[in-house]
Amino acid sequence: MNARRARGAVAALAALALTTLAAACGNAEPAGTTAAAAGGGGGPAEVRLGYFPNITHATALVGVEKGLYAKHLGSGTALKTSTFNAGPAAIEAVFSGAVDATYIGPNPAINAWAKSKGQAIKIVAGAASGGVFLVVKPGIESVEDLKGKKIATPQLGNTQDVALRHWLDSKGVKTDTKGGGEVSIVPQENSQTIQTFATGDIDGAWVPEPFASRLITESGGKVLVDERDLWPGKEFVITHLIVRQEFAKEHPEAVRKLIEAHVEANELIASDPAEAAETANAALEKLAGKPLKPEVLDGAFKNITFTNDPIASSLVGSADHAVKVGLLEPVDLTGIYDLKILNEVLAAKGRPQISDK
Repeated sequence: MNARRARGAVAALAALALTTLAAACGNAEPAGTTAAAAGGGGGPAEVRLGYFPNITHATALVGVEKGLYAKHLGSGTALKTSTFNAGPAAIEAVFSGAVDATYIGPNPAINAWAKSKGQAIKIVAGAASGGVFLVVKPGIESVEDLKGKKIATPQLGNTQDVALRHWLDSKGVKTDTKGGGEVSIVPQENSQTIQTFATGDIDGAWVPEPFASRLITESGGKVLVDERDLWPGKEFVITHLIVRQEFAKEHPEAVRKLIEAHVEANELIASDPAEAAETANAALEKLAGKPLKPEVLDGAFKNITFTNDPIASSLVGSADHAVKVGLLEPVDLTGIYDLKILNEVLAAKGRPQISDK
């Protein structure tokens, strides 16, 4: 399907979600967040970058921890970072002007595009594919076994929330946005899900890494659904980089430098995944107060493909899924991508161009 002409979707509940959310769940300035001595020149005094403390956001974790964004931005521009639990909170920060760019999942990006009538954001690069699972308690063997159970997602209307609702709907299982229906969906922060799964207050969760691997290794959970199995070619966007359009218009070179750092971070991950995993874990330790256990880190990193390709066809698919479960209204996605700078950066490295279709 042509992503430029595709009919996507925006959450009917998005306005409520975006106005009632807490914004960032924390601000962090770990090593590398202030501008390095390299570079210099003009540009904004500060660039504010958002991301999540998830392994699916390892591009950002590695880039910040290694000082890559600071290096590319140069000594004249400071980097300020903010972390979020889920996409709607990050979009709230984008709308309020609290961040200039953020790593985020597909559905919140679609919501932001539609709510702003195409004026707020642009997707400028892909970051990660895969790494999302429905993890359940032992004894749950099928979708039928989920009836009467409580299943967590990171936040109402976020990418995993939509994916779970669509999957259940495709199996003929009814849900609603208030936690009712045949399966009760309980939106809660991923850190809380680790606790509620361990205590038995929930029976499973549709979550990204590293939380899926933590549920398995720490509380004896088992994978019921690997979301990769639900997509053509087992590829779907779980994380991409978006920028505020106003910021991009005012500071195109700063956007270019962010993308240069982004591409370099993905190169480091591809060249030495083991070292990249340790670097991401060091960043998570600074953000969460403790690192992931080795078995969790290893499992989580192996479940994700880090890529500069935003896998545009899956963005269209995510939007269509949200329409089918009745949460979203149609919206024209034409123009949501701007991969010009990304492709210029890749061309300079002799790398293939990436399509927005």
